This record gives sequence, structure tokens and C-alpha cells, in this order.
Amino acid sequence: MKIVVCLKQVPARDAVLRLNATGTWIQETDINFEINEPDIYALEEALRLKEKHGGEVVVLSMGPQRVKPTIKEALAKGADRAIHILDDNFSQLDPLGSAKALAAAIRKEKADLVLTGLQSDDHGFGQTGVLLAALLDLPHATIIMAIEVADGKMKLKRELEAGWFQHIECPLPAVLSIQSGINKVRYATLKGIMLAKKKEIAAISRESLGVSAEATQKIEKIYVPTKTKQTEFLTGTPKEIATKLVEKLKFEARVI
Repeated sequence: MKIVVCLKQVPARDAVLRLNATGTWIQETDINFEINEPDIYALEEALRLKEKHGGEVVVLSMGPQRVKPTIKEALAKGADRAIHILDDNFSQLDPLGSAKALAAAIRKEKADLVLTGLQSDDHGFGQTGVLLAALLDLPHATIIMAIEVADGKMKLKRELEAGWFQHIECPLPAVLSIQSGINKVRYATLKGIMLAKKKEIAAISRESLGVSAEATQKIEKIYVPTKTKQTEFLTGTPKEIATKLVEKLKFEARVI
């Protein structure tokens, strides 16, 4: 069973973010990066499926040279090899542009299963898995909380709203978007770190895949929310005050 796991490198959760000169993205030159958290769970699920059913786990990531530590960490955890799509302008791609490049690389692998995290910690569009499935013309399911593989198909558990779950069957090959918390992720061992140095990382350019970089959407402006304080006195009877307070909490503060 060959499983391809799409990993994205994102700014570290404790990084101090500053806007770039144009205000269209963050300044990336002075911050640390890490594996996107939902993708870590996708990798762990792939490793567990490999341990149970055999096969190969291939890590696929896109971005500039700084992505290599992310790839090596995945290899140290147990992935067999990796593909690095080199692209210095990766942050400027929209979800469709990213999915096209990833799909072009995945087609060459003829994978039985493609796993992605539910969404990225930076952009948070949550569209890569959906678009990948459409481009590859494969079945897709998202918000996956459990996977069982048997007889060429999968039994899946999906998380819905309000604490509900859905149990479905899905054929192979397929694309799945994994929910955070599906499993308990492992740490890279010293042995794994040493073995990772000998594992293959195939570097290819996005241009060599024949994928257009023309964006179908773009970020016009990002900004840091302005913090303001405001005091308002509510008048009337206790019942009227309570009613007004509930309305403000519900429709203005949006906390209930």
C-alpha cells in the first residue's frame, strides 16, 4: 500500500509575526517554521496504516529550501522517502495553484491513498484535499477521525457538528483530509534521525511539472486587528437590562 502524505511548513506557533512591506503576507526572514499541525496527524495515520498493512509512506512537500528540515523530520518519524517541490514563491500560490502542483507529482506515484491535514495553520483555507481529489478524479472524504482498511476499501469515521459522527465506506484509491486528534503522534527517535540521513529526498521544480502559477485568487491586504475599549451603561429595569445584555453578548460580542 503506497501512501502519499502532503506536508506543509508553516510559521511556528510561538513565532512573533510581522507584516511584510506590502502588507500582503508576513515577514518570513526572521521567524522559525514547523510542520503544520493537522499534517502531523496525517503523517502519523499513514505510518500506522503502513505498520498494519505494509507498503510505503512518501512525504510530499512544496516550498523553498527552508522546507527541508520539515521533510527530514517526517523521514525521521518513519516515512520512507520524500518529494520536495521547489518553489520560492510558494506563499503566493492560491489553494488551486498548490493543489495543481501537488496533483502533478502525485500522479507519477500512482498512490493507493493520499492524506492531507484538514487545513493549514497559516492560511486555513481547508481546500487542498478537496481540490486534490477533484484534480486526481478520486473519491474524497474530510474531517476523518478513524480509518480501517480491508478488501480494497476503507471504513471511515467522520466528525460532524454538535458532537455527531458519520460512518461511511470509501473505495481505494482515495484522498482523505485528516482531523487533528485522530491519534497520538510519535516523536522522532535517535535511530530514526540517523536513518533519515540516508533516505531519498527527490527535489523537483514546480515548473518541471508543467503547472501554471497564474492565481485564481489573491490576498489584497492583511492587518493586525486594532484593539479598542468601550464602556456602555445599560439602563432600565433589571429585566430590560438583562435582555439588552444578552442581545449585545449574542449579536455584538458573539460569545453566546
